[in-house]
Amino acid sequence: MEKVIIFDTTLRDGEQAAGGSLNLQEKLDIARQLERLGIDVIEAGFPVTSPGDFEAVSLIAREVRTPVICVLTHANLDAVDQSWEAVKEAAHPCIHIVLSSSDIHLFYQLRKSREEILEMSCNTVARARKYCDNVEFSAMDASRTDPEYIYQILEAVIEAGATTVNIPDTVGYAMPDEFGKLIEGVFKNVPNIDRAVVSVHCHNDLGLAVANSLEALKRGARQVEGTINGIGERAGNASLEEIVMAIKTRQDFYDLTTDIDTTQIYKTSRLVSELTGFPVQPNKAVVGSNAFRHASGLHQDGVIKMPLTFEIMDPKSVGMPASSLVLGKTSGRHGFRERLAELGYALPDEDFNRAFSAFKELADKKREVTDKDIESVVAQEQRTIFETYHLDRLQVTCGDRGIPTAAVRLIGPDEQALEDAALGTGPVDAVYKAINRLVGVPNELTEFSVKSVTEGIDAIGEVLIRIESEGITYTGRGADTDIIVASAKAYINALNRLLAARKASG
Repeated sequence: MEKVIIFDTTLRDGEQAAGGSLNLQEKLDIARQLERLGIDVIEAGFPVTSPGDFEAVSLIAREVRTPVICVLTHANLDAVDQSWEAVKEAAHPCIHIVLSSSDIHLFYQLRKSREEILEMSCNTVARARKYCDNVEFSAMDASRTDPEYIYQILEAVIEAGATTVNIPDTVGYAMPDEFGKLIEGVFKNVPNIDRAVVSVHCHNDLGLAVANSLEALKRGARQVEGTINGIGERAGNASLEEIVMAIKTRQDFYDLTTDIDTTQIYKTSRLVSELTGFPVQPNKAVVGSNAFRHASGLHQDGVIKMPLTFEIMDPKSVGMPASSLVLGKTSGRHGFRERLAELGYALPDEDFNRAFSAFKELADKKREVTDKDIESVVAQEQRTIFETYHLDRLQVTCGDRGIPTAAVRLIGPDEQALEDAALGTGPVDAVYKAINRLVGVPNELTEFSVKSVTEGIDAIGEVLIRIESEGITYTGRGADTDIIVASAKAYINALNRLLAARKASG
């Protein structure tokens, strides 16, 4: 079987999703998990767009050594030079140049001729090749480009030194058979195509990103680009976990393989969801909470007798926890550590001690603690590691005839205790006003949502918020059996991320 190169752009295209900004440490955490997953190429960012992205790419290049670390750049000579500076310390660096190729982009956006685009493409590829042996070129909006012009560009950039050529369905316009024929045409009409890897990068505007990617692999492409959970611009990118599991589950059809450790998929999905603030929909293929749940009596009967009747994948193959171990307030440290291991967490002693204390506190409130509860506890503790402000105490008074009032105590820089109170239109509004008076960072709340982590009256509630400050959006999440407390934790989390970003930018 031939190997498919898995190219992850969660940290670049995924972060471009509205409201999906990540700080430096979060990007590094995701990159390290992608390395454990077995990703071949990590597109770490677009370093010329901001000093923060430049710093993140440089850090990942130094710290993550097994995969290829790739940077995206405009087809501009100075941009290529800057991009190399960001990625030059990588063990396996790659420069990825992108330039539009469709007439609609050339006429309305770039105001350039086909000849000018061809010259820019070759010049920047040649410049990048002086820095490293791994250079990728993407003909943006290839699915709406005259195929003959695509063939001409690809032949020229390969001659200039490109080792990978990418055919993107940038706006998710192509149909699978149509896209497959474009890939076939590349192999038939580009004379030097044997000197480069053919890659595809599909968007999901019509819900066909995975289908188009798989069709391209069937027609000869050997690198596929996408993101974890399919996050990205507009409707998102091709979902890498779906592509990988399609290849693995249907090896009889594709006769292809990958180097992905599929047992790391579930954990990677949850990490990306937690840090970006984008929840995974329950019916999401492979990693959704309902992906391996059966409600129909007919389906349940079949699965009990033989799982293969209605499960084409083993939940364990993607790292989905499946254990009958029930934890509660009498559970000890050993049992909790074992359950964490089954869920894919290997926490250092200090982090484990914090998580165990939070678990025992939760177990006093709930009769049984579920896997989702445990994941929520661990995520909540990980949010507290880089705090500027920490929620210490909260007291709220509200009712249908009273004036909502909140008293808040925060632990701020240098372990200083800060206290204040405020009135609001509701309890959450009162809490946020009190916190704002203490922290003093102007911002606007743009999104607020609440969901239950598990079922039952004693379920943990998880709050997701987004705030905006100086045109930048920051996401915060908090969880607690008390929704008001969860709301306060989420707000503090968003403010801490805002403060961390400002500190990083100087």
